[in-house]
Amino acid sequence: MRILTHYILLLCLFIVQQQDAVSQSRNKSASEIQQDLQKLDKLGSVLYFAAHPDDENTRLIAWLAQEKKYRTGYLSLTRGDGGQNLLGTDLGIDLGLIRTQELLAARAIDKGEQFFSSAYDFGFSKTHEETFQFWDHEAALREAVWIIRKFQPDVIITRFPPDRRGGHGHHQASAILAHEAFLAAADKNKFPEQLKSLNVWQAKRLIWNTANFGGQNNTSDDQLKVDIGHYSPLLGESYGEIASKSRSQHKTQGFGAASSRGTAIEYFEHVAGSPARETLMDEVETSWKRIPNTANIQQLISELNRDFQPSNPQQSIDDLIALRKALVSRSVDTKSSSASNQKYWLEQKKKEVDDLIIACAGIWADAVTPQGHQVANRPFAVQLEAIVRNPGVQVELVAVNGNPINAVLQTNSMWRGNTQTQSNKISQPYWLVEPHTLGKFNFPIESVGYPTNPDYPKATFTFKINNQTITVDQQVRQRFVDPVHGELYAPLVVLPALTVKSSSDFALVKEGEEQSIQLTFSRHDEAIKQFEVQIEPIPGWQLSQQSIQLNFDNESVLSRTIKVKATAARATKALLRLKYKGEPLRYIKTLTYNHIPSLTWFPITEVACQPIALEHNIRHVGYLAGAGDLVPESLQQIGIHVTPLTDKDLSLSNLQKFDAVVLGVRYYNIAKDAGSTVSKLMEYVQQGGVVVTQYTVNSRLTADKLGPYTFSLGRARVTEEDAPVSLDTNDPTLIFPNKIGAEDFEGWVQERGLYFAEQIDKNYRTPLRMNDKGEQPHAGSLLIANYGKGKFVYTSLAFFRQLPAGVPGAYRLFVNLLTNEK
Repeated sequence: MRILTHYILLLCLFIVQQQDAVSQSRNKSASEIQQDLQKLDKLGSVLYFAAHPDDENTRLIAWLAQEKKYRTGYLSLTRGDGGQNLLGTDLGIDLGLIRTQELLAARAIDKGEQFFSSAYDFGFSKTHEETFQFWDHEAALREAVWIIRKFQPDVIITRFPPDRRGGHGHHQASAILAHEAFLAAADKNKFPEQLKSLNVWQAKRLIWNTANFGGQNNTSDDQLKVDIGHYSPLLGESYGEIASKSRSQHKTQGFGAASSRGTAIEYFEHVAGSPARETLMDEVETSWKRIPNTANIQQLISELNRDFQPSNPQQSIDDLIALRKALVSRSVDTKSSSASNQKYWLEQKKKEVDDLIIACAGIWADAVTPQGHQVANRPFAVQLEAIVRNPGVQVELVAVNGNPINAVLQTNSMWRGNTQTQSNKISQPYWLVEPHTLGKFNFPIESVGYPTNPDYPKATFTFKINNQTITVDQQVRQRFVDPVHGELYAPLVVLPALTVKSSSDFALVKEGEEQSIQLTFSRHDEAIKQFEVQIEPIPGWQLSQQSIQLNFDNESVLSRTIKVKATAARATKALLRLKYKGEPLRYIKTLTYNHIPSLTWFPITEVACQPIALEHNIRHVGYLAGAGDLVPESLQQIGIHVTPLTDKDLSLSNLQKFDAVVLGVRYYNIAKDAGSTVSKLMEYVQQGGVVVTQYTVNSRLTADKLGPYTFSLGRARVTEEDAPVSLDTNDPTLIFPNKIGAEDFEGWVQERGLYFAEQIDKNYRTPLRMNDKGEQPHAGSLLIANYGKGKFVYTSLAFFRQLPAGVPGAYRLFVNLLTNEK
């Protein structure tokens, strides 16, 4: 649960990419095959539509996909980049990468499919009007229409209403987009450029999956009610039990969920299209009657399900091949208004049949490389393996990647071979290849929907199974044996020739002073020994050099130092970037959490050079970690030594070594013995210490009282990062050692603060007032109390975002909070 250094990365570099092909790490069990055989009989599809990871109703998705066996997808407009992280310090883009994998893990359990748009989660929004200022309403609608036209859902279900009942502005916007896209997808005049590869599509209905949560009950007896609390003997679980496992994959949000068993009623309110009276699929034909002249296909499927032998699944292969031929030979009446949907279902069922043939044959194929990292534009060796494990099946491995093999596979005898491949680009997540805005990732619309990269390095195995040719795409991965966990797989990482990591993402430079920036260059292409790196000039700043010559010889890592100094009278923030052959240099960033595969991506290396006027005499701070933030590392950037503390370190004699003690974000949501912690910290404050407590969520608090005097925590927040702030300029904390003014709240990122304090005891000073547009000023962002000889501070201001972003005013204010004015 940390970002690894480059040196560790060389031992273990991975990136998670999409696996469209059947995973060959394991074969399907007989019960899974039987589930998929039954699904062949269903030609219905449902799209669940919301804004974030965790918005989806996992129980409903599991029921639709596994009980009703409809093709079921979840469109999360964003990847959850703007949320908080209960498990670590990774936020923003990194958090979006993590939550993408959490969603994929959830879908692997409930069997839904996962889609995304290009919308960026810029943080909490109170209205859909604000949301669309960032997302670009028309662009978001275009992508929603693209996904609907591609997926062709019969029913679209929203999680939220389009108004304030939806809460979060993203939620409201998702419902608005769902309604607009429901109509636009069927209109040939809307986004006609899409019709070159897709067809218009009219879903039967759009409905709202109402709920009773968050103190708001939107269900009513006159709505459509569906019991989804069924138990599946084939799966050995109820859909409530499956849903709890799926929901619990959202671990960075602390959404572990209890299982539910028995009746479970879901409510649905009509929004558009034909109203549903009895079932979600009223008036939708979900059998093979949907496609004319398919009685033979229906009969073949019925016979397959009737005759399936769980202990001998290979006995179904010939019938599956007969079904495949029937699907391929079934022509579509191009003049029919439903021609595109007929073609859609024939192609979809052919894919399902191909997967079933591979599963029933017990075919396993793999493509592995002994090294987890390779270099772009360089060929590398791939080891191939294939085996057929069920007897009585004639299997020939015809080719791999088009290269003839023509090997007859003997039952339960492993075939091995070798090939070479290469990737012409680094394994960067496709939505991060181009720079993004505050509201939108930039990529072609053809990529919309994919959860991860569709063009991973792969090996295509061509098999002839009982004289029927079927191909299997297998992602090239690293396979290795861990002494504790056994055999493991890691997706391949494709590296650039050269990367560079800066010692910090920002440089806070005092007027007239020079700041050194340490750069660590890593060579990954051993064929290149010399590199000439250009440093982009930045207006208003003096650089010690304009280029760097690197000669690696037999080394793989070189360090260099450059110096920056503000030359303009009022220098402004500027980005220092480096280029190699005209392209910006990047660094390697790997995210490692226990519950998902390791994630690697390549951010552009840039240092935000920022002038700052900062005074402080704080030398040593103790830090009680909360859910995870980068405040300690940020304080070290301005010369403050930070010592991590645990509950065992809170004796008065130990605490008195520190100028101040800071509690990390959400400390009082995760600390086990928080009541004892409060009493020890208050004793320290009485004796002259300073305690700064950062924001805590108002649910699941582990202490009854967080400070020397009472206050409660609400849900109020100021989401506009440029919201006006009024200050009590006479308050000593806003005067010493830095005089804080309105200009210190310029350049803040994402938000002002969250979970503001309420019902505040009169012994607290509240020197700040702020509010979003159209709201009343709120005083709960900063509470200060003199207690004994010391000072206690509770702040809901988002320092955990501002300090790692290098916001000067946030540093000036935080230093003041750490200072005892007495």
